[in-house]
Amino acid sequence: MTDRETVVTGGWAAEILRGDARALARAASAIENRRPEAAALLQELFSSTGHAELIGITGAPGAGKSSLVDQLTHHLRAEQRSVGVIAVDPTSPFSGGAILGDRIRMQNHYADPGVFIRSMASRGALGGLAAATTDIALLLDAAGKDTILIETVGVGQDEVEVARLADVTVVVLVPGMGDDVQAIKAGIMEIADILVINKADHGGADTLERELRSALSLTNHDAPWKPPIVRTVARDGKGILELLTAIRRFQQAGLRTGHRVELWRARLREMLRERLLDRLSRADLDAAARDVAARRRDPYSVVNEWLERM
Repeated sequence: MTDRETVVTGGWAAEILRGDARALARAASAIENRRPEAAALLQELFSSTGHAELIGITGAPGAGKSSLVDQLTHHLRAEQRSVGVIAVDPTSPFSGGAILGDRIRMQNHYADPGVFIRSMASRGALGGLAAATTDIALLLDAAGKDTILIETVGVGQDEVEVARLADVTVVVLVPGMGDDVQAIKAGIMEIADILVINKADHGGADTLERELRSALSLTNHDAPWKPPIVRTVARDGKGILELLTAIRRFQQAGLRTGHRVELWRARLREMLRERLLDRLSRADLDAAARDVAARRRDPYSVVNEWLERM
C-alpha cells in the first residue's frame, strides 16, 4: 500500500470499523465499481475480519427468499445480533444496476442501525452471486456484523457459488413450481445444508417433502449430516425459529472444518486471474483472437507469451 493510499483509506477504514453506514455504503460502491482505493481499503481491513457467520439463502426465483431473509433478520435482531444483508439481484439492461434494488426490499429494517442492506447487480456473473460479493461480505464482517445473510439472484440449478462463500447454505423450494422434480437433479440440491419448503400452506407441500426425502435417501448413508427439511410460511413468519434452530445445529456440528481454506484457495485463484487479465489491453485480446481464429497462431503459444511477458 502506498503512502497516498494509506492517507486515503486510513480515516475511511476507522469509520467502517465503527460500523458507520455512510462509510460502508461508499466502500461497497467502490468495491462493486472496482475502484483502486477499494483494494487498499480491503487490505487495511482484512485483519479485522473472520468473525461473522455467513448464511447463504438460495433457490429458484419466486421461492420467497427475500421474505425469508426479512424474517430471519427480524429474529436475529430480537436476539440483539447485528445483521448485514447482501441481496444479489438481476442486472438492469439500461442502468447496469440491480433491477429490484434495496429500495423495496426489507422496508421494515431501514431505520434500524443494527442492519445494513446492500443490493448488488449480478452484472452477468454466473452461479447466483455478483463478482464482488466476497469482498462486500468481508467489508460487513470488518464493520462488526454478527451475521451476514447472502441472498442469491435466483438463477436455478447452477446457483452453487454461494456454498463456497457461506458457512451454511439454505436451499429454498416451494410447492407447485416443479421443484419436486428439479430439486432431485444435480446442482443446488447437492449444496444444501438445510432444505426449506417455503409457502408450505400451499397445496403440494406434502408431495414436495416426500420427493425431497426420497432424494435424500439416495445420498451417502454414512454422511455425518443429513439436510433437515424445514417448512416455513415466510410471509406470516411461520417456521422461522425452526429454521434458525436447524442453522445453529449445523454450525454446532462443526462440519465445515477447512471450509474457509477452500474458499480462499478459490478466491486467490480468481484474484490472480483478474490481475493477469487487467494487465492485458483489449487491443491485445482482440488482435490475438483474430490471429487464433485465422489459424495464424495457436492459443497455447499466445498464452505462454503473455505469461512470460508478465
